Amino acid sequence: MSACRHPKESVRNRALIVCIENFYLDVDLTQRRGVKRDMKRLDKILTKLGFHVVIKKDIKADGIYEAFKAESEETVKECFIGVISSHGEEGVVFGADGCPVKLAEVYSYFGGPLMEGKNKLFLIQACRGHALDGGVETDGVETDSSSPEEEESLSELFSIPIDTAVMYATPPGYAAFMHPLGSVFIQTFCDLLEKERGSDLEITRLMTRLNHQVAYNFQARGKVLGGKKQMSCFVTSFTREVFPFVDSSSTAATEVDPSLTFTARQLVNEPERTQKIISLG
Repeated sequence: MSACRHPKESVRNRALIVCIENFYLDVDLTQRRGVKRDMKRLDKILTKLGFHVVIKKDIKADGIYEAFKAESEETVKECFIGVISSHGEEGVVFGADGCPVKLAEVYSYFGGPLMEGKNKLFLIQACRGHALDGGVETDGVETDSSSPEEEESLSELFSIPIDTAVMYATPPGYAAFMHPLGSVFIQTFCDLLEKERGSDLEITRLMTRLNHQVAYNFQARGKVLGGKKQMSCFVTSFTREVFPFVDSSSTAATEVDPSLTFTARQLVNEPERTQKIISLG
């Protein structure tokens, strides 16, 4: 187990990255080569965007629960980002000890008062089943799936707090690809933030662009997985337009129409607010 912390200021936006590369020797789950590249690139980009980044690597299931519970009990300036990269099935990911972590429970932590009105964004790089999306060779590509049977997890959707978005590497029932050079999902997300001004986009536009690029620009190669595709997807319960990566002191931030934020806050402050979950992909 290892953890890295960057110097912390009073109240900042925060990101927690949990990545499992190596599993215990008695656990029948394969090593996930490419995790370090994803982790380092995310760390660099999010730090540059003003996030206080915490990295936890190869921790047990209980440690994953504890890490997210602790993060949910601290407030943030405007936004919290949680990243989990591991083997998985529908509704769960696995700790280094091979024990399952229910995503519904992780999300539910962030419905408390300290996170009320804050933007929450989760990225899940893990399989949600074993199906492969037939499309049209990534030599050495593996999938982030495991052998146990799938679970139904409608509770996962209902556990997502208001003002939260979850970005999945793949739809329910499908496998996600992991390459020694990094996962297509995380690397594409980083490309959007770093090279294509994705940090200036409203979050649903950013996620839609991510879906498009993963779906149309990726295609597996090789004898076993050749021609297979991947399609990321997202779920959102945001009640307003959100620009999580725009620095409030930057020029880009001044380009955001302030009337949008004003109108959105009026909607959020209405007394009879109900949670609406929208699923795309």
